[in-house]
Amino acid sequence: MNLADVIRTIPDYPKPGIMFRDITTLLADARGFRRAVDELVQPLAGAKIDKVAGIEARGFILGGAIAHQLSVGFIPIRKKGKLPFETISERYALEYGVDEVEIHVDAVKEGERILLVDDLIATGGTASAAIRLLERAGASIVLCAFVVDLPDLGGAEKLRAMGKKVTSLIAFDGD
Repeated sequence: MNLADVIRTIPDYPKPGIMFRDITTLLADARGFRRAVDELVQPLAGAKIDKVAGIEARGFILGGAIAHQLSVGFIPIRKKGKLPFETISERYALEYGVDEVEIHVDAVKEGERILLVDDLIATGGTASAAIRLLERAGASIVLCAFVVDLPDLGGAEKLRAMGKKVTSLIAFDGD
């Protein structure tokens, strides 16, 4: 099974010229979803992971499944204002403004080894903010794992320039 074959491409979404890579079709395919989770876990063979952190929202789905498979806890990284307890946050630049991601203040213990997960890495803005946030909380990021990489947008290279190990299952060039 080629995982790229079960990812839907939607032209001109959310604006003209964008080829949106929609993983909901992968999530709906039992074999494809299982294979994606297995392949995201595979690079961690023999590594000690304390928790999986998933970026809202598709990172929750993947991260929850991976955390279950690894028998570790899960940390939701959410947009500002969505978590009910005391939080710490990290701002990051958008094309037209700024946004923030948050975690609970007690989500990470000093020195915990974290796997960061999301469905897709594009420019790397949200993932970079998530890394900074987790590290400020005391975490050590073991691996950043994505189903899809859009290498032309440079996000994975941005994370590597931060000294992070990055893996993805599929690369779509030209996006």
